[in-house]
Amino acid sequence: MGDRDSDGSLDLNQLRTFLAVHRAGSITAGARLVGLSQPTVTTQLQALEKRLGYRLFDRLPRGVASTTAAVELAARVAGPLDALDGVTVRAVPAEPVPQPPVRLAGPAELLAVQALPALAPLIGRGVRLTVTAGLSEELLAGLRAGHYDLIVSTVRPRGRALVAEPLADEEFVLVAAPQLAARIDTARLRTDGPAALTDLPLVSYSADLPILRRYWRHVFGVRLAAEAAVVVADLRAITATVAAGAGISVLPRYLCAPELAAGTLVPLLEPDDPPINTGFLVRRPGTTSRPHIDLVYKHLRSAARTW
Repeated sequence: MGDRDSDGSLDLNQLRTFLAVHRAGSITAGARLVGLSQPTVTTQLQALEKRLGYRLFDRLPRGVASTTAAVELAARVAGPLDALDGVTVRAVPAEPVPQPPVRLAGPAELLAVQALPALAPLIGRGVRLTVTAGLSEELLAGLRAGHYDLIVSTVRPRGRALVAEPLADEEFVLVAAPQLAARIDTARLRTDGPAALTDLPLVSYSADLPILRRYWRHVFGVRLAAEAAVVVADLRAITATVAAGAGISVLPRYLCAPELAAGTLVPLLEPDDPPINTGFLVRRPGTTSRPHIDLVYKHLRSAARTW
């Protein structure tokens, strides 16, 4: 038997199976999408790899990762196959196939405060979500490995294996509880910078003070050399700790906006050029052609305009 069909073309069923596995990130999930058994999907992929002469997927402990060649192949065939399937679906009515859950990941605080409330209306439309919180670099690795469908990342991914779109900017603000802020000479803070904050307890996300150090460098132009009085890897816990008067910290404005509005936190400075961090909505190429992933993707992009 030759490597291609009698007319020289590739087998459409094999290409559909390949595209499903590429989009789902695993052979098991891809098999569900095309309604085939896992052994059948494996056989089709092996046959397609033999026809093409190159490997399409790297097998992982959980799922598969598309090779660079697979990403390029998916980009070429996704549009024509989706268009052909659309014609077939219109010509032959069928029962709707339940969509798998959309696997969304990102920073815990942003998911809780912004993303998940924005996506709540989609649940009534049949969308299911499986949500994972974590650090951006770890989540990007998981996305490349096919463990997630979409992630919100505070880091722009490198390389061409992932597609990243700017989602929203988060502004950082130096805050304290009113009773602690009253002890700070704000005029001196504006003129002398961090010298006015000497000996004030610092509340930080981690021991190396990443957000505080960035604020000090960006706003004051100096390196922060200090230790935190409280270290807690949850920005919502930091917000509550600072509001209770334990110390000062730097927080995303969106996260502490209710406390700022209520007066339980006050900004110590309002610099003309505050530190800004851009969040990205990241996916693997081709995955937004799955209807529910596409819906979540577009809904997040739209909602982020108001964040």
